[in-house]
Amino acid sequence: MGTEMRILHLCLSCFYIDDAGYQENHLVRQHVADGHEVLVIASTEIFDGKGGLGYAEPGSYIGSDGAKVIRIPYVGWLPHKIGRKLRIHAGVYQLIEAFGPEAILFHGCAGNEIATAARYAAAHPDVLLYADSHEDLNNSARSFVSKNLLHRMFYRSRLRTALPQIRKLLCINVEAMDFMAGLYGVPRDQLEFFPLGGHVLEGPDIAERRAKTRSQFDLQEDAFVFLQSGKMTSRKKLADSLDAFARLEGAHLRFWVAGLLTDETKTDLSAKIEADPRVSFLGWKSPDELNDLLCAADAYLQPGTQSVTMQNALCCGCPVIIDDVPGHRPYVSAGASLVHDPSSLLNAMQEALTWDQTGKRATALRFAKEQLDYKKLAKRPLEA
Repeated sequence: MGTEMRILHLCLSCFYIDDAGYQENHLVRQHVADGHEVLVIASTEIFDGKGGLGYAEPGSYIGSDGAKVIRIPYVGWLPHKIGRKLRIHAGVYQLIEAFGPEAILFHGCAGNEIATAARYAAAHPDVLLYADSHEDLNNSARSFVSKNLLHRMFYRSRLRTALPQIRKLLCINVEAMDFMAGLYGVPRDQLEFFPLGGHVLEGPDIAERRAKTRSQFDLQEDAFVFLQSGKMTSRKKLADSLDAFARLEGAHLRFWVAGLLTDETKTDLSAKIEADPRVSFLGWKSPDELNDLLCAADAYLQPGTQSVTMQNALCCGCPVIIDDVPGHRPYVSAGASLVHDPSSLLNAMQEALTWDQTGKRATALRFAKEQLDYKKLAKRPLEA
């Protein structure tokens, strides 16, 4: 194989969202930037802009990450609700065959088409087939039906069929590795840690973005900014963050909320946001706009469920305060503060106000360069 390859990203067990900053976006974007011929085959599932599920029209186009995207529907011979759960799509093998990939990265292990990708790899032994896993008990198999019917019976059987053809199963955290080994029975030696990453910004770029963004918000030199972002379900624990912030005194303090408020949380969170003039709700931001905010912020908060924005924060040199779960323990080396309840969250936010900002930001950025750079991570699925 030459240095330029035909790379196929299969996003049929997960969302592929244009103008987003998820792992799939970063890897596709990096593969395009590296000069490869890249194709994304994705489901029609997208976000509707209100935090819910929507559907795009089937078809092909050049996506925001620079690659051709082909969106395909679920099979017509099953009721839509069942096809969506089993993730069975029409014509996948034929599309793979027409592209003739040299490397395939299948995103998400829970679905039917991983077996289709493996069937192609079996017929073409030189093809590199990798799969990644974001699934763990925090986000998957949370009900009896989901765990025992979907995951243990259907998804597991499809993955087990595919395993002989998969070079490695790339897991984003320790919990995902445990989930794959425990519920799916994947041998530990076939699992590999593959963290969510980001595009690491250089010091001068960070400084320029920080100055520009803080000026836009008319912040004084001593302003200290907390930032939390994402689709704000109750499990993101934004309410805990806002409650803790309300107990911090100081007109120089700011709290920025970027993202979406879901129907279940909107009333309560809106009241908390409006109650404190130091808090600003900024709405949904593009990845580049979010990077500007991360460069300008002094601490990124993630006391609830995991999000790739935490890694993006480190790539912008922004220190983080995050939930104390096994998957976050490696980030202590990045200077992360771990919290496990509202009291420890408050303590961490109070302590943040006394940080050596220069040292903290340098530690975060150094860790990102060593561990999280997608320029390095994107090469892994291309290795035999």
